[in-house]
Amino acid sequence: MKFDLKPLSAEAIPRALEKAERYRLLNEPAEAESICLDVLHIEPDNQSALVILLLAITDQFPVRAAVRQAHDVLPRLRSEFDRTYYEGIICERRAKAHLSQGTPGCEAAAYDWFRRAMECYEKAETLRQPENDDATLRWNTCARILMANPRLASKTEERIELPLE
Repeated sequence: MKFDLKPLSAEAIPRALEKAERYRLLNEPAEAESICLDVLHIEPDNQSALVILLLAITDQFPVRAAVRQAHDVLPRLRSEFDRTYYEGIICERRAKAHLSQGTPGCEAAAYDWFRRAMECYEKAETLRQPENDDATLRWNTCARILMANPRLASKTEERIELPLE
C-alpha cells in the first residue's frame, strides 16, 4: 500500500523538531525518525533534523540494525567535529547492540566497536570548541564500560571455549 505523505509547513519545523526530541526521550525513536524525515523533506540541510535523525536511527540498533542508514547521514553534517563525534556515537551504540545480543563472539565485536568509538571521540576532541567536552564524556563512558567488563576483549585476545561432547 502506498500513501502520499502530507507536507510539513516551514513554519512548523521548530515545533516539529521539539516533538522529535521529545519522542526520542520517550523511547519512541521511530516517531522521531519520521518527524525528521518530514523536516528534511522541506529543509534537506537542517542540521538539527539530521542529528536527531541519526540519533533516532541508532536508538533502534538493538531492534533494527540500520547501521548503513545511520552512516548515510554523516556526510550531510557540515561540521567535521559533528561528523567525527556522531560516527563515534554510531560505533558506541553498535557496540552496545552487540552486547545485548549475548551470542558467541558478541563480546569481541562489542570490544572492537567500543575501541572504534573511542578513536572517533579522540579525533573529535582535537576538533572541538573549548567549551565542548562531549567527546571526552563519551570516551570516558566507553572506557568505563570496558574497564567494568573484563570479559570484553578484542577478537585476537578472545578465547572461545567450546562445550565438550
